[in-house]
Amino acid sequence: MKYKNYGNLKKRLMINKLKPKSEFNRNILTLMSGTTIAQAIPIAISPILTRIYTPNDFGVLALFLAITSIFASIANGRYELAIMLPKKDEDAINIFALGFIINCFISLLLLILVVIFNNYFTKLLGNNEISFWLYFVPITVFIVGLFNILNYFNTRKKNYKDIKNATILKSIVLAIAQLSLGFIKSGVSGLILGNIISNGFANIKLAKNILKNKRLILKIKLVKIIILAKKYKDFPKYNLISDLSNTLTLQIPFFVIPKVFNITVSGYFFFAQKMISIPSLLIANSISQVFFEKISENNKNNIKNMPIFLNILKKLLMLSLPMSIFIYLFSPTIFEIIFGKEWRISGEISQYLAIIFFFTFIVSTLSITLVSYNKLKFLAIWQYLYLFSSIVFFFLVYYLELEFNIFLEYYVLHQVVLYLIYFFIIFLVVYKMDESIS
Repeated sequence: MKYKNYGNLKKRLMINKLKPKSEFNRNILTLMSGTTIAQAIPIAISPILTRIYTPNDFGVLALFLAITSIFASIANGRYELAIMLPKKDEDAINIFALGFIINCFISLLLLILVVIFNNYFTKLLGNNEISFWLYFVPITVFIVGLFNILNYFNTRKKNYKDIKNATILKSIVLAIAQLSLGFIKSGVSGLILGNIISNGFANIKLAKNILKNKRLILKIKLVKIIILAKKYKDFPKYNLISDLSNTLTLQIPFFVIPKVFNITVSGYFFFAQKMISIPSLLIANSISQVFFEKISENNKNNIKNMPIFLNILKKLLMLSLPMSIFIYLFSPTIFEIIFGKEWRISGEISQYLAIIFFFTFIVSTLSITLVSYNKLKFLAIWQYLYLFSSIVFFFLVYYLELEFNIFLEYYVLHQVVLYLIYFFIIFLVVYKMDESIS
């Protein structure tokens, strides 16, 4: 019996040694484990989806997501970022309420505009199939906006297990909806409805943590909301327009590519970008979320952030380089084998995107630093530069009627240059802020 107990004790000690010792690393691992499971599900069903849905369907989905992403990025007036900053939960819940009110207003306004100007928007987008789905834009924006404020509030309370479970639930529902609806009816319906339904289920999971705290909800007061709206006015003043411009920049390809080339090419590009973004969703977002919580805490306690900044940078470099090389070398073959011969084109596009991935994986993860320091002006300057340069770039692509391969080469060059500038701004801010700490 003694030997048996000793053996069990030894096993427990070995398991404990394998567990991350710091709370920071444990939180990253918790979110990463949830995101890994969540992303494993769509990866697993992707070979089926590419045989149920056509590149044209994915092109229409890309257009729908581009529209909703743009408006969802400003759905809460960017006040969701301020939820992390106050010391008191009472202030945080009132900021949450402020974001919710703004979300309701923007979603209602979108509904009115879609009902009145549906035909005009359809002609502007140049795709008749999107006409029906424009009516689903307001509800999608509302659901995504609600998820953003719920996610940040749960991050503030360090409910990382609940965030993990919500992410997994969202992925499961998405898979079930897209597969079942795809078998029932051909076309893009299953892809779009699956996204809407899955986001709704994730919200229900995260909302429970707030709804069960009735005492905190009762502290929501209109006067308090107005005071906090003024206190954190820099978020809508500087970050709203800048983030809108950033999101618009990221979605421009899905508006321009169908016009310069066609909606099918847009579908190939979208699917390639979707697959390339999986490592970021698996790893980078989790690191960024916990990194934000850690540096926000350091700022409150007047602790320097350069050591943890460099530590995260080193980890991101070690992760992004081998992944980028692997994608560049093997993506065409992998896409053809897993998704079918038709999708080798997406694999070839992925080779170009792999170069962009190396830089965006690192810089996007670290960019939350500017929010934590409330250096929104610097963030806005870069985002405006990013938008302006992208508009000029895509205008030239449209005007010169470039071949698709030439377009991809210049697209990579443009993205790399802009993200190198972004990294320099972030590093400079951390360095200057650390210098100010005595």
